[in-house]
Amino acid sequence: MMAVLTIGIRLAAVLTGFLVLPLLVGQLEHKAMAHMQARLGPMEAGRFHGWAQLVADGVKFVQKEHVLPDRADRAMFSLAPALALLPYLVILVVIPLGPSLLGVDLDAGLLFVLAAMGVSVLGAVMAGWASGNKYAQLGGMRSAAQLMAYELPLVLVAGSVAMAAGTLSLPGIVAAWSLWWLGWQGIGAVVFFTAGLAELHRPPFDMPVADSEIIMGPYTEYTGLRFAFFLLAEYAGIVVLCALTATLFLGGWRGPYEQQLGWLWMLLKTFALSFVVIWMRATYPRLRADQLQQLAWKVLVPLALIQLAVTGVVRVVG
Repeated sequence: MMAVLTIGIRLAAVLTGFLVLPLLVGQLEHKAMAHMQARLGPMEAGRFHGWAQLVADGVKFVQKEHVLPDRADRAMFSLAPALALLPYLVILVVIPLGPSLLGVDLDAGLLFVLAAMGVSVLGAVMAGWASGNKYAQLGGMRSAAQLMAYELPLVLVAGSVAMAAGTLSLPGIVAAWSLWWLGWQGIGAVVFFTAGLAELHRPPFDMPVADSEIIMGPYTEYTGLRFAFFLLAEYAGIVVLCALTATLFLGGWRGPYEQQLGWLWMLLKTFALSFVVIWMRATYPRLRADQLQQLAWKVLVPLALIQLAVTGVVRVVG
């Protein structure tokens, strides 16, 4: 009975974090970009710095009408937002927040996380195909091509980390981490983070949802809460990517007084990386489709293979 209660409490905590952390990242993006670009936007919602504007936007999405195009595949059109969002909730269950703060410790947790991340991207592909709209279909095709290109370096670098740690368990990887990993796993960290941004369609890798060219791509026909779910999936993906990067390359909960404050170090690392994601959106212009493919196949894949070779040499010599 106690074991069931413990699992229930852990899952409730994961669900609470899933509902809160993406909203905090969304609020951080709105306010950070506003100051970076010197256009503060609405500041009246809430007494301090317009903090309630995100809540007002959520209420607006709830009030909007649900539109179902005549040419759409009704079942797939309705399921696509859930397919984009729910895998990130499943991923948070296995990412450790502290030495004993995690939902489930899987022996092959890293493989599970990578598989779930790939499934979430398929939500955009399904949305584009099911909408019956040429802009949405073009965005879905771009999403599929981008997924195929950037999934390979992501998996190769994750394999390098597993090789270095000697385990596929995420808590085991954090336990095997040491500060000098930043030196010989640094290339992999950059490749992993960049490929993850591309899979999330975050700027400068947002060509599949280019609002100025193909009108939000796979999400062209979506309104109301369905569209809000895609936005929430994007912010949840940022949290998952940053938390996973912190776990694999930055030591996760490791830090001073990690037994007591491990959860704090993990959150600080996650939000610091989230700020980098926002900074990149405000700084770099969108890449063309051909530039996206060239970066993946000509730069990231070779770098991932180099990282694998370096890891193999270090493991053999060490």
